[in-house]
Amino acid sequence: MDAVEPLALIGGTGSPYTRKMLALLRYRRIPYAIRWGDPAAILDQLAVEKPRPVFHPTFLMPAGDGVRATCDSTPIIRDLEQRYSGRSVIPSDPALDFINYLVEDFGDEWCTKYMFHYRWYPQEDADNAGTLLPLSMQLDIPEQMHSQFKAAFAERQISRLYVVGSNDVTAPVIDASYRRFLAAMDRCISESPFLLGARPAACDYAVFGQLTQLVGFDPTPRAIAHELAPRTVAWVGVMEDLSGLAPEDDQWNAIDDLGQGLHDLLCEIGRVYVPALLANAQALEAGEKTWETTIDGATWTQQTFPYQGKCLRWINEKYQALEPEDRQRVDAVLSSTGCEDVIVAA
Repeated sequence: MDAVEPLALIGGTGSPYTRKMLALLRYRRIPYAIRWGDPAAILDQLAVEKPRPVFHPTFLMPAGDGVRATCDSTPIIRDLEQRYSGRSVIPSDPALDFINYLVEDFGDEWCTKYMFHYRWYPQEDADNAGTLLPLSMQLDIPEQMHSQFKAAFAERQISRLYVVGSNDVTAPVIDASYRRFLAAMDRCISESPFLLGARPAACDYAVFGQLTQLVGFDPTPRAIAHELAPRTVAWVGVMEDLSGLAPEDDQWNAIDDLGQGLHDLLCEIGRVYVPALLANAQALEAGEKTWETTIDGATWTQQTFPYQGKCLRWINEKYQALEPEDRQRVDAVLSSTGCEDVIVAA
């Protein structure tokens, strides 16, 4: 579909997933029209049925004579690939695309732990977010109302740190993982402009979205990134708008030549995210509301999430859909990273 009608979406400036998708739309040269605000309230105004759950960004996708509201960025990216031609963010090599999918999932589901932890765990960061995020939703909010909303909003978000597993025990684990992630990113970017070559993939946009907040909004992770990973900080600025980039079909890296930086990133995924996925899946199967496991030497306890159970299932479905020779190429890349454990016996 090569439509000129702008694609409508509802987003928030403090939402890493909004920033992920806006940058992707710019790169793919897909016209869009964004409204900043509460998607539930705006969908009610438009008399459009709300998805469950509803969050930023919410896309209003053409459907028949109307629109369908949808939120999940990963399937939206694949939907857009079908609707709009050219400038794809999906590698043509199925084996490389599996790596793309795995890293995108890590960006969306683990890197967001960095973001939420740093935003609400350190007092300085919580004060920053509590002040600015309400203003981004209503710039003309009266001062007294803003003060009241800030206090209530910050208190609510801080009380939800447990949702991402953030607490006094896991804080050092999250911090150490973030620092290793930054080191891997800096090495990746020193080897090629993007994670999988000389053109951006969906996984680039997933980690970019989280990094827009980590290096551009929240004080503590921003200071860490400026000290440890200046190349990554600069990369975030470049990723914001790649509409002028002219990608070529041969600009994807070969899967057997992905570089040390990508290997380091996969090792981090295997070290922290894969154990979380597996423990969450076991808890779901047992009907338990929380799960506990050891991640990077520390006890990690977290609420069980059905969605992350789906993430593990979707990763495995994508792997099982590969041809045998492509699975072998994927296995070679994942070997000794810890990511090989994400493949559950069919």
